[in-house]
Amino acid sequence: MLPDIEIARQTSLRPIDDVAPQLGVGSEHLEHYGRVKAKISQEFCQQFEDAPTTGKLILVSAINPTPAGEGKTTTTIGLGDALNRIGKRATVCLREPSLGPCFGMKGGGAGGGYAQVAPMEDINLHFTGDIHAVSAAHNLLAAALDNYIHHGNVRRIDPRRIVWNRVLDINDRALRDIVIGLGGTANSFPRQSGFDIAVASEVMAILCLSESRAELKERLGRIVVAQTRSRETVRAEDLAVHGAMAVLLKDACQPNLVQTLEGNPALVHGGPFANIAHGCNSIAATRLSTRLSEYTVTEAGFGADLGAEKFANIKCRQSGLTPDLVVLVATVRALKFHGSASLKSIAKPNVGAVERGVENLKKHIENIRLFGLPVVVAVNAFATDTDAEIQCIRDKCAHLGVEIVPAHHHALGGAGAEDLARTVVQVAENTQSDFRLLYPDDMRLWDKVRTVAQAIYGADDIMGDKLLRGKFRRLEDEGYGNLPVCIAKTQYSLSTDPGLKGRPHGFDVPIRDVKVSAGAGFVVVLTGDIMTMPGLPKKPSAESIDLDEAGQIKGLF
Repeated sequence: MLPDIEIARQTSLRPIDDVAPQLGVGSEHLEHYGRVKAKISQEFCQQFEDAPTTGKLILVSAINPTPAGEGKTTTTIGLGDALNRIGKRATVCLREPSLGPCFGMKGGGAGGGYAQVAPMEDINLHFTGDIHAVSAAHNLLAAALDNYIHHGNVRRIDPRRIVWNRVLDINDRALRDIVIGLGGTANSFPRQSGFDIAVASEVMAILCLSESRAELKERLGRIVVAQTRSRETVRAEDLAVHGAMAVLLKDACQPNLVQTLEGNPALVHGGPFANIAHGCNSIAATRLSTRLSEYTVTEAGFGADLGAEKFANIKCRQSGLTPDLVVLVATVRALKFHGSASLKSIAKPNVGAVERGVENLKKHIENIRLFGLPVVVAVNAFATDTDAEIQCIRDKCAHLGVEIVPAHHHALGGAGAEDLARTVVQVAENTQSDFRLLYPDDMRLWDKVRTVAQAIYGADDIMGDKLLRGKFRRLEDEGYGNLPVCIAKTQYSLSTDPGLKGRPHGFDVPIRDVKVSAGAGFVVVLTGDIMTMPGLPKKPSAESIDLDEAGQIKGLF
């Protein structure tokens, strides 16, 4: 099979002015970024502020990711194309890929095979500049903070209590912990600081949770950046730069319209990190799609223990959006890996490994039902899958009463996912969703974390020392107790130990730190050794990416 980039290049894309009418958007409401991508104007989106949400919302999630791959984004796109093929007006809503994974290890975020959004090179690289705008706005606030301290520090900000790092959209472990301000008095005061990856920025989370420019500016002003020596909170609005930050994000808050390889509309907007933030595309794009399409197919980051949990407890809680159905993606290969098969052997038939690994899938099915949502399992098919292995998955999940549907969208595009699309329509239109949140707003923060750990991860309990528990109490005293929690943990396991595959039992969740993202409206809880700035692997993808003499990109997936 051809590489993704070659498949994309061989596809003749429609002018974006021809794609937009499928969403009911006229070309006069588009801000064009070339022939095949555009932003939908804020003014057009605001016309539908009071319009009812009439379309079905389908959330695509997955089992815990493995090196074998699950194809969650590919399935989202393939399902969207398949729904259009069977006569439903469907739109795909995705996050924007970060340059960090593109040049690091994970790869891009435009799908794969014949289930891609396009132009894939643009989407995986600079796209419409949204992530760069987030970086600029974030770093403007960091610069203003250091400048305030340099020019007198009237409020007596304590440099030891600054919580606002700088950001960069490239993996760079050397920048995690640094000292800035060296070189004398002209360069401000020396202090310890660091960099996070841009998509972990609270500014990105705010962009994706805001539905208007006014809300965006208000949320930016609430960002907590430091404390004074008397422990008073310092916010972005105290530095009077949140307005300038909003200016830098003026265009970034408008949804991006592109297309699938089959010419169907796709809104690719926002890219919050699925650990430190909530890992979902923008509320603005999702809500617009649900008002203009019969079916909206969106995804949440990483496995269902992270992405789907945060989609429900953060995005749905803040927006009022609720999914009608969840599609849970798995592969036979990944289930074998969760069943202790080695990466080298996963292409070989091994029903025993599938039987052991399917416990991970079963736990995620149970988790989705904790939110009162119907679920369909999509088995993203590989040529090496056997009938016996597929039947094993069905047999082991039979008591859960869930549909298990193999899909071949990677190799065949939308045509390979028509069975999945018909099943999704059948379940979504004949099953009543009874959506509910996992915990109430007024539950104590510590208890919210414990609830997620025990109910979603299957942990016995959570652990934290006296100092850490004091930080939880202070956040409640400061008025943040009603916020949802955004738990950052490894994506590779239901536990905080990436080496524990399948469905681990008998473990506790160690809590390392807690901080508030007041503008985004959630409390970030760090567990294990999770990083806010990833590093590059020994052989990063960047080593295979090049530009040939004709100006064509090579090696980009």
